[in-house]
This record gives sequence, structure tokens and C-alpha cells, in this order.
Amino acid sequence: MLINIVITLALLILTTVVLSRIFSLPKNVWVLFLVQPLVMAASPVIVFIGGILSSEIAENPSLATLPVTVMILGVASAAIPAALLAKKLGRKLATYVGFSLGLLGSFIAMIATQQADFKLFTLASLFFGMSTAFIQQLRFAAIESVNDENEIPTVLSVLMLSGIFSAFLGPEIAVVAKDWLASPYGYTGSFAFIAGLNLVAMAVLLFFQNPLKVQTTQQGDARPLPEIIKQPIFIISILTAAIGFALMSYLMTATPLSMHHMHGHSLMDTKWVIQSHIAAMFIPSLFTAWLVKKIGLQQILLLGTLIYSIVTMIAFSGEQVVHYWWALLLLGIGWNFLFLTGTSLLPQSYHPWERHKVQALNDFVIFGFQAIASLLAGWMLFQAGWHGVVLSSIPFIIILYVVTWLFYRHNKNTHST
Repeated sequence: MLINIVITLALLILTTVVLSRIFSLPKNVWVLFLVQPLVMAASPVIVFIGGILSSEIAENPSLATLPVTVMILGVASAAIPAALLAKKLGRKLATYVGFSLGLLGSFIAMIATQQADFKLFTLASLFFGMSTAFIQQLRFAAIESVNDENEIPTVLSVLMLSGIFSAFLGPEIAVVAKDWLASPYGYTGSFAFIAGLNLVAMAVLLFFQNPLKVQTTQQGDARPLPEIIKQPIFIISILTAAIGFALMSYLMTATPLSMHHMHGHSLMDTKWVIQSHIAAMFIPSLFTAWLVKKIGLQQILLLGTLIYSIVTMIAFSGEQVVHYWWALLLLGIGWNFLFLTGTSLLPQSYHPWERHKVQALNDFVIFGFQAIASLLAGWMLFQAGWHGVVLSSIPFIIILYVVTWLFYRHNKNTHST
């Protein structure tokens, strides 16, 4: 219902005002908190309807997850250009470039859905992905807006919390606006709505100011990348975020197809599961900053890995809606813990004047892993079924346990010296 979208947008504005009174963070953080869900809503739309729509318009049903994969490939391919543009143009202008790519993707998607053109829809997904690469850079813009490194987990938690609103906006827009504009299989109106949100976000971004401190910290010689990536803290950071993101995308991409296409669950049930999952990715941010202060990042990493293990157990236990719901809910929580840990640790691996190239490499690896995972999800689902998808994720969870052990050992060695 349209009223759900209106309520979600009103709650976004109200939450921004309330949290800005609770946390004494720079204005930039709150501008990004408000902007991010508006442009991030496109990704849940592609995740939710990409496979379902593509199974209708693609010549080969096994290619149904290709738009999601291409979207993530777009993120990976634009990760380095996004960081370099941020360095050359500043965060604000670079972000406008990213938002413009998302707007272009919306227009292409409208044409694709009207013409039931799978190739054009896949192209639109590429532009959405490229736009997302710039959106992902917003977390670094928020980090650079504060002076105290101890505030980084709080800033990240606050910014990630805004993702709750995109979790509900995206799927609701996909369903509510599905038939607003005539098209063979629907969804043209959904992408018109996404275009409107993008324009609003571009207007709100006018209040963002490029962080001042990063303009005055250029000092010292930048180390070559090979020297930086050999550091244990960098390896721990990037493996935590990359594997956590890839496994989340792998299972999430397969879920709508497995539920709706293969096991006959309704579109509404599928929407509820995906909404719950995306909300669970961000709701923990209400308390993760407090949790980090209480138990530390190494315990957060362990918790995230344990939760991923529980996800596989639930997913193996059945294919009813309740099994998908619990598995995807916990998958979102586990992702939150792992991504927060990886992102919080990354600044420990570089000097301020090295930030852009390290951030670019970090996002390229993370979203490259995610793209491969989403591509394999569709193929594995049609080859081995849902249980095959779940089974194949276990080796990577084992790697996360190894990374957790490496983090414990790193902290022990650091404290002993």
C-alpha cells in the first residue's frame, strides 16, 4: 500500500531528527543518514524482482539471477573510479556522479520493462551497480567527517541503521508501483518511483560539505599497495568484509527464486522474507556501537561467524516460509557484525593520505567477491537446489573461523609488544 511508503519516508525524517539530538555527530553524518536510504532503495528492488522478472523475459531461466550479478559487477567495476573521483573532485561532486548513474539506470529500467527486454534490463542493473559503488563510498565520507577515531564504530552503526528504511522502501515500491505504468510484466512504475527518490536525494545532498580534515592531512610518503596489503590487519579486515558480503549475497540472491519460482511460495511471502532480511542487516546497528565498546571487535567477528553457522543449520532443516525467514533474518544480522568489523578495522591499515587507493582496493575486492557469489547462486540453485547452495557456503564459513583466530592472535601479539 502507498501509505506504507509514506509512513516509511516520514519515519526516516523523524528518526534523523531524533538521533541527531541523541548523538553529537557532525551534520554531514545526518545528511548522509537521510540521503542513503533514498538511493539504496534501488538495490532491494533488483534483488526482489530481478530474478522473478528475468525468469519471465529471459530466454534461458537459468540466467534469471544475471541482473543481480551484473549489478554487483557494476559495483566492483566502479569501486576504483568512485574512489579516484572522490580524490579528484571531492566527496560531494563524486557522489553526484554516482547518483546520476542511478538516475540513468532508472530510466533504462523503465524502457526495459515496457519492452520486456532482458538485455536492456541487465544494462539498467549495471548502472544501478555503478551508482552503488559511489553510495558505498559514503561510509568513508562519514568516517572522515569525525575527528575522533573512537567514534568510527558509532558513525558506521548510525549510517548502517538508515539501511532499515531502504529495506522496506525497495520491496514496497516494487509491489505498490508495479502497475502504475502499463508494461507486459509490470514494474515500470516501480522504477519511475526509484527515479523520483533519486532526484530527492540529489536535492538533500546539497547540504553536505566535503570533510575539511582530509584536505589538510596530506603528509608523508604513500606506501606502495603491496606493502599495505601484507599487513595482518588489512588481511583480516578485507577477508571479514569480503567473505561476509559474498556469503550474504549468495544466499540472498538464491532465496527469491528458490521460494517463489521453485517451491511455489507467494510473492507476498517472498517479499516479507526479503524485507525482513534487509531490515535485519541494519537493525542491529541500534546497539552494535554499544556492543563494540562492551566486548570489542574480535568478539563481534566471532558472533557474526557463529550466526552464519546457525543460518546453514536452519536452511538445511526445511523449505517452508518459516525456514527461509529465520535463515535470512539471521543472515542479515551476521552480515551486519562482519561488515561493521571489516570496515572499522580498515582505517587501521592506512595513513590518511593513502586512504583513497586502499578504500578503492577494498571495495573492488569486496564487491568482486559478491559478484562472483551472486552469479554462482543462480547456477548452483538450478544445478543442486537450495540445499546445494547452503552446503557450498560451509567452506567459506570455516575460513571466517580461521580469520577470527588470526584476529585473536594479532591482538595478542600487538598487546604483548
